Amino acid sequence: MQAPRYGFRMTERIVTLTLNPAIDIATMTQKLSPFDKLRCDPERRDPGGGGINVARVILRLGGNALAVFPAGGGTGAMLEHMLRKEGLAVRSAQIDGTTREDFSVIERASGNEYRFVMPGPVLSDGELSALLDTVLAEAEGGAVVVASGSLPPHTRASFYAELSAALKAKGAKLVLDTSGTPLKLALEEGVWLVKPNRTEISELVGTRLRGVNSWCKAARDIVTSGKAQIVALSIAAEGALLVTRTGCWHAHAPAIKPVSTVGAGDSFLGALICSLASEREPADALRHAVAAGSAALLAPGTELAHTEGIAQMLEQTSVEPL
Repeated sequence: MQAPRYGFRMTERIVTLTLNPAIDIATMTQKLSPFDKLRCDPERRDPGGGGINVARVILRLGGNALAVFPAGGGTGAMLEHMLRKEGLAVRSAQIDGTTREDFSVIERASGNEYRFVMPGPVLSDGELSALLDTVLAEAEGGAVVVASGSLPPHTRASFYAELSAALKAKGAKLVLDTSGTPLKLALEEGVWLVKPNRTEISELVGTRLRGVNSWCKAARDIVTSGKAQIVALSIAAEGALLVTRTGCWHAHAPAIKPVSTVGAGDSFLGALICSLASEREPADALRHAVAAGSAALLAPGTELAHTEGIAQMLEQTSVEPL
C-alpha cells in the first residue's frame, strides 16, 4: 500500500493538547459605557482553548480526535462534561487550580466585539509532567499531536520544544499554533506543521513583513531551514498561505462581514488537518481550511465552523499557486 503523502491517515488518531483551556462565554449589550450597569443578552457557553476547538472541528468533519487538557474546579468539571456531551474523546488531568473562563461582548451600537481573556491557573511541574506523559502515551506509534494555544502562566517557554523532541523520538509529528518565545524555541527544535499569523511570522524574522510575496518568502525560509515541513500562514482578510517544499499557495478569503472572530483560527486548523489526512492536494486542503475559518466568522458568539457553513464558504473561496 502506498504511504500517505502527508504522513498520516484520517483513520489514525489525532491527539490535541490544550495547556490552558477555558469555558468561553459570549453575550451582547447595547452599548459599553463606564460605571453603568450593562444589561446583557442571555450568555452562550462553549468549550474553549485552541487544541480543544481543533479537536471539536475535526470531530464535526468526521475525523478521530482525542483532546488532552488539564481540568480543575467546577469550571474544569463543566468543561469535561460539555466535551463528552458533544461526543469528543477526552483525557483530562486533574489540577489544583481552577480552569479559567474567558468572555466576549458584542456592542450592538457599533458592532464591535470585545474579548476578555483570563490568564488561567499556574500548573506545577508535576501537573505539566503528567500532561506530557499522557500525550506521549497516546502518541505511541506515530500519531499527529496538535498543540494549540497559549502556555499557562509561569510555564517554561521551552515546553513545546521539549514536546516536539519527545514526539520525534516516538515517530510522531507536532502541529503547533502558538506565539512568542515558545513558538521560536519550538521551531528551533523543528515541528511538522506550524500555523503562525502575519504578526507572528514578522516577529520570527525580526522585521515587519507586508504583502503576499514577502509572507510567502518568509514561510519558504522556515520550510527550507528544516524548522517546519509545512507552514500554514493566516493573513486575516487576505486569506491564507500554505507552503511546503513543493510550492506555495494563496487562498483568497470570501468577502464577508464577521459576526465574531472567536474560533476562526481553530476552525481553519481543524479543517486543514482533516484535509491533509484525507489526502487532499495542498491547494484543496488550504481552500477547505479558509472556508472553515470564514464559516466560523459568521457563527454567533464562540461557535465554531459547521459542515453546512463550510460548504457555503467553499463556493466563495479560491486558491492560486505563487
